[in-house]
Amino acid sequence: MLLSVTVVLSLLSCICGENPAVQVVLTNKGLQYGKHAAADWIQERLSTITFPDITGSVHIIFGDVDYTLTGITIVKCDLPEPSVEFLQNPPGFKTTISDLSIAITGGWRTHFGLINDGGTFDMAIFNVDVTSVVQLGKEADGHLSVSSISCDAQVGDVDIEFHGGASFIFQPFVEHFKGRIRDEIQKRLCPGVEENIESFENLLHVMNVSVDVNEVLSLALPLTDIPIIGASSMNVGLKGEFYNIKAPVEPPFEAQPFTMPDKPSYMLSVGMSDFTLNSASYAYFSAKLLQLLINDSMIPAISPVHLNTTSLGKFIPKLAEMYPDMLMSVLVYAQEAPKFSIQPDAVNVTIKAVAKASVILPNGTQIPVFTINVDSKFSSELWIDDGKLKGSVKMDNLTLTLASSEVGTFKTDSLEFLARKGGEIVLIKVNQKLGEGFLVLGTKHAQLVNSVLKKEKGFILISSDVQVSLT
Repeated sequence: MLLSVTVVLSLLSCICGENPAVQVVLTNKGLQYGKHAAADWIQERLSTITFPDITGSVHIIFGDVDYTLTGITIVKCDLPEPSVEFLQNPPGFKTTISDLSIAITGGWRTHFGLINDGGTFDMAIFNVDVTSVVQLGKEADGHLSVSSISCDAQVGDVDIEFHGGASFIFQPFVEHFKGRIRDEIQKRLCPGVEENIESFENLLHVMNVSVDVNEVLSLALPLTDIPIIGASSMNVGLKGEFYNIKAPVEPPFEAQPFTMPDKPSYMLSVGMSDFTLNSASYAYFSAKLLQLLINDSMIPAISPVHLNTTSLGKFIPKLAEMYPDMLMSVLVYAQEAPKFSIQPDAVNVTIKAVAKASVILPNGTQIPVFTINVDSKFSSELWIDDGKLKGSVKMDNLTLTLASSEVGTFKTDSLEFLARKGGEIVLIKVNQKLGEGFLVLGTKHAQLVNSVLKKEKGFILISSDVQVSLT
């Protein structure tokens, strides 16, 4: 029973009133696939399930006989397709299994006065109906909560055949006490369902609501509100914000609301706003990690220009006059966090940087000689092909502006041309890597298939089917 709900929740995972930067939508198609996956898993697992002993007493002609049914194991199960549906009030799921029939086997023991006896038995349980309603919520720390709010179980009939020992004595009296065994089984069904739901709730409670992406960034994914459930879909809003692990700070901007389009032909849709990308950018920027010190050893030997005063003196004459034949270094750093903007035609990135050039004296002292502002804009395409996320990046603009100089005023046109050519060479390598692609996200038990990516204003949308393997 719980498995239908568990699989549905696993599809949301491939997981305060604020706007979510990430939204996950489970459609009715995904819900129904979840129930099929759950039914298949249950069928595979039935042979390994054992039940607690059933004990009791029954009055026959000779008096009261104490009995124990032990080692109860399922040998066959006729599991009809369960029914699973979204519930809007309360938000959750309703799962129903009807006309379930189970064949089980085990051992029996009886105690009657000084007489102890035992053997084996075969039992058939017919027309089992179980209906469970599970409510979804949100804990204060952003964890998803799952609770059972109602359960109803009915067992239609039970048939028992005893074997071995003095079973021939007890078999005629089966009709007298099988109702008690049926009631005993029936009253254990809902507590078993509720116990498993509680176990799943405990598992959710200890799951992390943030994920360390690397040694610098952590991605926070707590729920922003309780799941929103409609007639044919469920929307889960997640914070979707990157933080610097060592020094987490909130960015000076907020996630903007966005509306997920209906995609009923897919099981699952995931929307990620540009806030998520910009929060990662701000986390790197605030940690002062968006900077690079470049020296001549990092310039390819075949490059026509090198980081020394002789080479750059061709473009800045006074540099070579004041500091003849000396090595140089350039510190490049972001003036502000790079800004991402997701548009239907591209993902745009605007970068405002500063390049500070210094001359390295023979004694190792570095003397600042000029500072240049570097304004650049890039656009990228993203798509999914053969199960991989692929992309390409192009440079739309690169402008160099002289901010200050200790070696006289000079034009930046030639340096700008060289910077463009260098950037284009770097992008060739970047696009080769992006063209190879990266596997679309999945989990140990769920993989996205038939995925498509679409860019909307302010967010990226991935719609996909899901392949679940509950082994």
